[in-house]
Amino acid sequence: MKILISDKLAEEGVNILKEVKEFQVDCKYGISAEELKGVIKDYDALIIRSGTTVTADILEAADQLKVIGRAGVGLDNVDLKAATKKGVVAMNTPGGNTTSTAEHTMSMILALSRNIPQAYKSMKEGKWDRGKFSGVELHGKTLGIVGLGRIGATVAKFAKSFGMKIIAFDPFLSVEVAEKKGVEVVELETLIKESDYITLHIPKSNETKNLISEKQLKMMKKTARLINCARGGIINEADLAKALESKEIAGCALDVFEAEPLSPDSPLLKLDNCVVTPHLGASTSEAQINVAIEVAECVRDALLGRGISNAANFPSVDAETYKALEPYNNLATRLGKFAGQLLGGRISQLKITYSGEVNNYKVAPVTLSLVNGILRPILGDSVNFINAMEIARERGIDIQEIKSNKQGEFGNAVQAEIQTDKEKLTIVGTLSANNRPRVVKINDVYVEIEPDGYMLYINNNDKPGLVGALGTILAQAKINIAGISLSREAQDGVAVSVVTVDTPLSDETLKKLQETKDVLFIKQLKV
Repeated sequence: MKILISDKLAEEGVNILKEVKEFQVDCKYGISAEELKGVIKDYDALIIRSGTTVTADILEAADQLKVIGRAGVGLDNVDLKAATKKGVVAMNTPGGNTTSTAEHTMSMILALSRNIPQAYKSMKEGKWDRGKFSGVELHGKTLGIVGLGRIGATVAKFAKSFGMKIIAFDPFLSVEVAEKKGVEVVELETLIKESDYITLHIPKSNETKNLISEKQLKMMKKTARLINCARGGIINEADLAKALESKEIAGCALDVFEAEPLSPDSPLLKLDNCVVTPHLGASTSEAQINVAIEVAECVRDALLGRGISNAANFPSVDAETYKALEPYNNLATRLGKFAGQLLGGRISQLKITYSGEVNNYKVAPVTLSLVNGILRPILGDSVNFINAMEIARERGIDIQEIKSNKQGEFGNAVQAEIQTDKEKLTIVGTLSANNRPRVVKINDVYVEIEPDGYMLYINNNDKPGLVGALGTILAQAKINIAGISLSREAQDGVAVSVVTVDTPLSDETLKKLQETKDVLFIKQLKV
């Protein structure tokens, strides 16, 4: 079997593959997209880093390809939909750079607190300004961690050794699990208001883009310091620059930016209270070796039939069963994404009830698909089919799987009952005659929704004129309506409206819809 490595990989990983007599390993670092498209048809596996983008065109030419391995956390440079359609397993290495990124976060916190970059620059200029660079201690300060996954939890452990108090916001982390880690779970607004330091460890998604902007910056203490070693775009950089310039917050340390490399004209580079580094979170020799070894072992085991790990698009089942379950996996994933974007609060329990012909199979892959769908809107690429259950367990989510032999309202159905600390959401999905996924019930309201694309979920008073008002606002914004579902609990009660649109709405248009008479709640979804 032939393996192509298209981006520079540590020798420790390359050697793992070369030691297998069944493998031929070709290292073609820096190969162009056209060259890759020309040779990929001969290879069984492709190993990449961030330098290679695997497009649908490349996958179309990949007649023999079975596995793509990414030596890194994200898979944003792989067309997952095209890979899945082609039957190619895409895997990443979510744990390889945990220590490296956590240590860099602490380095940024220390550099920011003690003005190390500024003092270094001053001394290089021949100055000795001890008084100018007086700093602050970490001991006794409150560190707010947004996202308590692997990296966030490691930062918490490191920060405790400095005598810091740790609070965290993570919508998928139970209070009990957090307490075992010695961390107090709080709401995001509380964390922003009470923290002396705020560090972000979440992926960039529709839910987290501009999570920290003008509103949140104004909530922070004037002595607060903000750190981002996760993903660019989570902080609104224009709002941050204004807050730093006006001294609304004491400072920030950034390793990642919305557009990389950072433009030399960025106002952040002109501010003394902003420490910046060029995306160095995973740039240690140890991290490079760790991800190389991890991706090599994953690819090796997948090709030799020893099992699939860290896969983002493939549950571990035989081909025949997977084909039979594929429509249900698709239904469960979309059902989960739909529900996951509607939820408020931390999930404590998920009860899944299966009925109909799906019970003729092992439903574990369908459960994985549903859990993955629920967690993905918040956790992004760090969650996949393989690790979804483990991540749920880490966050104290109790998952119950029930096969029902009762004849329910729908012949074949997947029902998810999700309990959070704020609400309970029940959602039911089924398959149409052509195996297309449908959402047919939300709590006590019967609906008819195909969960696909951009959607607006609306709770509203059941009064005349709402559809016309919505249509007018969307037309003014040049948003085309692809479909609409209207349902209600009872006449003159609360109704559920789901509008499918061709393109996403701006914040301004969403605000206009929210302010429309009789609209109680509105949320933009992407399924």
